Amino acid sequence: MPITPDTKDWTWVLETPCADCGFDSATTPFARIAEMVRENLAAWQPVLARPQVRQRPDERTWSPLEYGAHVRDVFRIFLTRLQLMLDEDNPLFENWDQDRTAIEDRYSDQNPATVAAELAAAGEAIAAAFAKVPQSSLSRHGRRSNGSVFTVETLGLYFMHDPVHHLHDVSRLPAD
Repeated sequence: MPITPDTKDWTWVLETPCADCGFDSATTPFARIAEMVRENLAAWQPVLARPQVRQRPDERTWSPLEYGAHVRDVFRIFLTRLQLMLDEDNPLFENWDQDRTAIEDRYSDQNPATVAAELAAAGEAIAAAFAKVPQSSLSRHGRRSNGSVFTVETLGLYFMHDPVHHLHDVSRLPAD
């Protein structure tokens, strides 16, 4: 059964701490993003090795496998967006329907070991990319079609909330 699509505009996490997962962009230095991604990656590996990795806790909540596949794709999408911002002036990001991707790519049917390996590779790629961003590029701009405008710095902070939040989501699910 498909999950009800998330239609929230999560850009509010750039101004207000997330009451659910505790992420606070105001206290998160951009320079820590690469390290935070790597810490997050290490925590995902045991999640994707859980015996019940495919099990949804209810009809409205993704399984740990589905969350892991989503985070892998978040890493990939945001790597593309970061590279666009560093290479182009004020690029317009391609729209991404994360809920449609979950259905079309059949997140729930993917191999957990493959997702773990792909997540690790995608996470390391974006961690390395954020680590290489020069201070002089932090104010470069990019935008979404809904009008949201990001700098490289705010894109990184906005991005970081997603893997942190979803790791929090799976930490509340039964581990076996």
